[in-house]
Amino acid sequence: MTIRNGPKSTLNRFVQAFGLSIMASAMPGLAQDSADPIKLTLHDWTGQLITTQIMGEVLKQAGNSIEYVQADYLAQFAGLQTGDLDVAMEMWETTGRDAMDAATATGNVENFGATGMKAKEEWWYPLYMKDLCPGLPNWEALKTAACAEAFSTAETAPKGRYLGGPVTWGGFDDERAEALDLPFEVIHAGTDAALFAELESAYQRQAPIMLWVYAPHWAPAKYEGEWVEFPEYSAECYNDPAVGMNPAMAYDCGKPFGEIWKVGWAGVKDKWPGAHAAIKAFTLDNAEMGAMITEVDLNGKTIDAVVVNGRVKVSQRAAQNVATLGWV
Repeated sequence: MTIRNGPKSTLNRFVQAFGLSIMASAMPGLAQDSADPIKLTLHDWTGQLITTQIMGEVLKQAGNSIEYVQADYLAQFAGLQTGDLDVAMEMWETTGRDAMDAATATGNVENFGATGMKAKEEWWYPLYMKDLCPGLPNWEALKTAACAEAFSTAETAPKGRYLGGPVTWGGFDDERAEALDLPFEVIHAGTDAALFAELESAYQRQAPIMLWVYAPHWAPAKYEGEWVEFPEYSAECYNDPAVGMNPAMAYDCGKPFGEIWKVGWAGVKDKWPGAHAAIKAFTLDNAEMGAMITEVDLNGKTIDAVVVNGRVKVSQRAAQNVATLGWV
């Protein structure tokens, strides 16, 4: 299986970033990584599975033992604080910042730095719906009865229907709709795959749909559409009802945009110093990740196939890139 140019350049960057870390355990004077397995968490969307399993395969090549553990996106912090879980490769600024900050404030969880990807996820609609809801992408257009009707289904009429992500993703869309007095019923997709299957079906039929779309992902590139522009996010909007459009309720603003972070148990750096360095070095961008997700979700490749290709590239190039890093 051949990955397109985007993923190939990604994997070459992995090699450069991880070269010294992969060889660290063999270098005299450096602490040895524990033989205990490093537990990396898996969630329920394709990009996170790719990110985590490429990282896991890189660490395996360095000689680390790896264990993948299915975990709830937000509830995982309980395990990360105790060391029952070790590494979470994608914590999105858009939905996870508050939970991450609370966990790192305990001193038991470390922010391993940004992945390099920039997160955006918000209410999104196809362009063919824009004429039916004049005023979009401004959020206030959604408040009109005509716009709500345009986005309605038989089950929600006269209210519009908004298809949110799985409940485990957070995001506060139910609260947002209520705080901004939007005549929309929030329905949550059961899975990431179900979310985008509905988009594909609606788009092919030119049927009404408003849903949670995120980037990096293939959907914003494949489909013509726009994100709704809500009042700008602030931490105060989420935490203080007096701040924002509705003085009686919080979450009367859009989601934050920003980094996708790597986080984990604070003990990783002492127990697995080589792995810790490799995890901190991990970077890729939205285009690269989007290309890999496309390989899986649209082109029928398996995650394992994408990951195996990544592991092979890293193994081939690691040694020759060590000297270029000037790590220690």
